[in-house]
Amino acid sequence: MSLPLRWHCLMSLLCGALLSAGSMGVGARELAADIADMVEVEVATVGWAGLGGPPVVLLREPGAREVIPIFIGVSEAGAILRGLAGERPPRPMTHDLLGDVLGEFDATLERVYVDAIIDGTFYGMLALRLPGSEALRLIDSRPSDAIALALHVGASIHVAPQVLKAARRIDYEGVEDQVVVALGISVVPATEDLREALGLPDRSGVLVSDVHGPAAEAGLRPGALLLEVNEEVPETPLRYLELVRDIAVDEDARLRFWQAGEVGEIEVPIDVPPRQPMPKLQEDVPGIRT
Repeated sequence: MSLPLRWHCLMSLLCGALLSAGSMGVGARELAADIADMVEVEVATVGWAGLGGPPVVLLREPGAREVIPIFIGVSEAGAILRGLAGERPPRPMTHDLLGDVLGEFDATLERVYVDAIIDGTFYGMLALRLPGSEALRLIDSRPSDAIALALHVGASIHVAPQVLKAARRIDYEGVEDQVVVALGISVVPATEDLREALGLPDRSGVLVSDVHGPAAEAGLRPGALLLEVNEEVPETPLRYLELVRDIAVDEDARLRFWQAGEVGEIEVPIDVPPRQPMPKLQEDVPGIRT
């Protein structure tokens, strides 16, 4: 059997499995929360549950002050971080492969839900739209897999209120050297190599790797060095997230940055909606890749 024919057979089997799961409800439980009550969130970054604990993905509702941690696996943590950074490996990893399979058959992952937490275990759902079908097909999923896949294909992420409430009790520590997303701005550490490559000044701050929404409209661009958030210096990406989190709900964020040899200042609202797909690093900005 030739390789293209074997690939076609494999894809046909996978598509059939998706159709069967959607139509017969195989492994698909009922959502544990009303869709209308769920809150859309963005992935801020990945951290750890306490000292030496398991990885957590940190979710943030735009316009809210809290960051919500949800337990995930180590491999999923890596996939989520790659998704945040807009990185795709030379050969497809699991979540890349599943995204490719969905795309091959014009199936769309529109949303993922984190709808329940039972005995410390989080539960999630994939909401798929298949060709020729008006109804969304719900497929049971681990939230870690669902979130990683959402980042890779550009689906929105929605969390039930009871999950948000329960997750607030989880203590977490951030990962200092990874990408963080907030206010429509993705930031990474301003390493010595990046500073040299981009000609950045010897000042404390974090590097803007991607930007959308009000900050972009105000003139902030990838490659800028973010110097202050409300007059506080974000020494690390996690510190940037903390400073954004501490802004009052009815206030704007005042940002000071170095860009193209000049220092600028802008004000942006804190309720910037998540972008679909999630931010990716700009290919035309040299060296901004983690």
